[in-house]
Amino acid sequence: MREFDYRRAQDVPGAVALLADDPEARFLGGGTNLVDLMKAGVERPARLVDVRELPLGSVQSTPGGGLRVGATVTNSELAAHPDVRRRYPALTQAVLAGASGQLRNMATVGGNLLQRVRCGYFTDVSRPCNRRVPGSGCPAVTGEHHNHAVLGASEHCVAVHPSDMAVALTAFDAVVSYEGADGPGELPLTDLYPPVGDTPHRETALPPGALITAVTLPPAPVAAHSRYRKVRERASYAFALGSVAAALDIEDGVVREARLALGAVASRPWRARAAEAVLTGAPADGATFAAAADAELAAARPLPDNAYKVTLMRNLVVAVLTELAEGATR
Repeated sequence: MREFDYRRAQDVPGAVALLADDPEARFLGGGTNLVDLMKAGVERPARLVDVRELPLGSVQSTPGGGLRVGATVTNSELAAHPDVRRRYPALTQAVLAGASGQLRNMATVGGNLLQRVRCGYFTDVSRPCNRRVPGSGCPAVTGEHHNHAVLGASEHCVAVHPSDMAVALTAFDAVVSYEGADGPGELPLTDLYPPVGDTPHRETALPPGALITAVTLPPAPVAAHSRYRKVRERASYAFALGSVAAALDIEDGVVREARLALGAVASRPWRARAAEAVLTGAPADGATFAAAADAELAAARPLPDNAYKVTLMRNLVVAVLTELAEGATR
């Protein structure tokens, strides 16, 4: 591991200034991803700026029934918060599915959103990877890719975004607040992660050196009737093969509003807009749910060893929507 300087930030402007002084510096929250990557030699920061003691650790209600979650709130605190459990149950379920209790106690909301991709070629510094070294190639395209992307990928990168939390936040139109050298700013979470295209090394749309300060969930009554389900290769904690965050508002057997996001299928949490369009105004039944899944997955372009994901995601979408519909009639 490269020798590095360590600084503890006293306030948000000071944290941003410390990073601006050194382009090789990194913010340190819980360190559950960053430290692992430092050990592997993927991340080699010259300075770590510890942001855990900044005043960004609260969950507050916003006018109309939304929530503003500070960036240093731990995953455990987020999952256990009574307003999150009541207003956005899929978010609690996603966080609990994401990691063990020990990791949730350390990991922060801001850090969770900035996780690097989980790909064996990315973490092996002896192999080429366009995310680590732009232009070096993506060996996963012809190599090991059984858990890689089927939507929105390119020849330059087929890795998937690893966050469970971000999938639920995407379904509920979360907005990311940040502080940069030029002052504060906001980004819809759906815009935080650019399309992979031919620049997979550009993993977020944040300005260089910007610090995430909060995530805001707008008021969304439909989110109170939501579910998150994750499929993984083993019963213990593992990254998803596929996941779904969904919410339905059903009246007289008809879907009035639908929210749907997919995980582990693309380089970013995938908002299923095509599926939502099919669901809205349609009967809340199996035929509609299957048609919605098919509409979204029509754009899938699987590789030889991950084509199973298309069938898996179709079945998962139908199963979660069916659960929600059945719950609405009880």
